[in-house]
Amino acid sequence: MAITRPAGTGATMRARVRALGGVAFSLPGSSLRAADDTVAARAGLNLALNADFLIFSSPAAARFAAMLRPLRTRAILLAPGQGTANALKRAGAVHAIVPPRADSEGLLALLMLQRLRGKRVGIIGAPGGRGLLQRQLSARGARIVFAEVYRRMPARLDRRHARALSGRAPLYVLLSSSEALANLVAGLPGMARRALLAGNAIASSARLLRAARKAGFARVLRASSAGDDDLIKAIVTAYARH
Repeated sequence: MAITRPAGTGATMRARVRALGGVAFSLPGSSLRAADDTVAARAGLNLALNADFLIFSSPAAARFAAMLRPLRTRAILLAPGQGTANALKRAGAVHAIVPPRADSEGLLALLMLQRLRGKRVGIIGAPGGRGLLQRQLSARGARIVFAEVYRRMPARLDRRHARALSGRAPLYVLLSSSEALANLVAGLPGMARRALLAGNAIASSARLLRAARKAGFARVLRASSAGDDDLIKAIVTAYARH
């Protein structure tokens, strides 16, 4: 199983797969770095922490923000999934709200975010991405304060990653980021790329499912969310049918 989460992450998922008797390896679609301008990043974070609502977009957002300053705030904290909430807890912010559906759409469905005229919403993350939260929350009347506390860069892929893809049958590829998928397709050499696309893509959303098909995966399956439990459940189900 190929875990395409950022370099240096995914250890918990690998351990869980091994405990189930599977073989998991890291095939990072991105590498996470601190913001280029830490002074500007800290200033943006200071403004965001004074908002009415504060959304951390990922575990990395919580981790890099905590490197800049303590996350003391009176804002209502929101996280798109339990992984982000756990990262906030480790940073000392223990009361983050997680929606039933663990993604941006789940956050947008929360009752407290439906009418936002006159409210400030801080979003902590990295440049790029879909921009869905900013667009939708702005349309609901919110004033958005975006703090870019880290960067996503293409990961450095080498022969080890290419070798890991060869001879894996069946191969399951976990996808939770269209940007990471694009980086892998662009960064892997020809044979490794063909081996990747010959595998079974496990997409964490309908959007990723479409992206995987467009990239050339012949077999694409849908997980309920990007959470570890849902991704593993999708793999177990797919393997039982293999």
